Amino acid sequence: MGPVSTGPTHAISGLAAWAAVTALAADSAIGNLSTKGWLVGAILATGAALLPDLDHPESTVSATFGPVTQAASSLLNGLSSGLYRLTRTKRDSKRGGGHRGFTHTLVFAVIATVVTTAIVQTSRSWALPLLMFFFCGLAVRGIMHKWSPRHDALWITGTALILTYACLKWTDHSDANAAACGVAVGIGCIAHYLGDAITEQGCPILWPVPIGLKTWYPVAPPKILRMRTGGRVEMALVGPVLTVVAIWMSAIALHRTGALPMLDGIRLAPWT
Repeated sequence: MGPVSTGPTHAISGLAAWAAVTALAADSAIGNLSTKGWLVGAILATGAALLPDLDHPESTVSATFGPVTQAASSLLNGLSSGLYRLTRTKRDSKRGGGHRGFTHTLVFAVIATVVTTAIVQTSRSWALPLLMFFFCGLAVRGIMHKWSPRHDALWITGTALILTYACLKWTDHSDANAAACGVAVGIGCIAHYLGDAITEQGCPILWPVPIGLKTWYPVAPPKILRMRTGGRVEMALVGPVLTVVAIWMSAIALHRTGALPMLDGIRLAPWT
């Protein structure tokens, strides 16, 4: 079973990706959300950036909700492992375990996007609160670098409940808003894939498209540009850079919504 990246790096990458997409897509629906709609999307993208690692029993997301997420992780790990064995070619490695399998593909990201959109658009009962609480919990848990299950579980749950309440109050069931929520989850997943792709193991983002006669081809840059999962480059360089990008792009996107009038007259985007 391959290594799993740190939660904070993935979480901030999801926020940075959501902020960048909404900041750069000024002429589209996703770039003209209300302040509340943007904040809901930011929380969803931040939490969703941890979602693919639910296939790893020792990941941040698998420990977030105790036995519930641990059971889901074991199930997904087994399903991913079985799917890998079923669809791999002779060129694919004979690795064990299901980490960086199905949940690390664009197919999974599309499914997560569609399911989220459908729930936001149609749910009037338990599904939407459960969805929001799940992603809020992941977002809160993801930004914590060090935590103690015994001492921090109550704090995480309480904060997630507050964020869930806010998300439910700020979310409407219109087609456009539902689509924005779904896109936010998809963006979070893709941010995770890109982060994994620059590590030593790579990421099978394009499954089941065969590349080099491999259906699970590990998309990655040249080895010299890859980093070790959880290593010094990730912690000392990638994390801080993503944090700066997240803050900068968020300021641009939120200023467009009218949430930051104090930034009027400041040229935040050099491309404008």
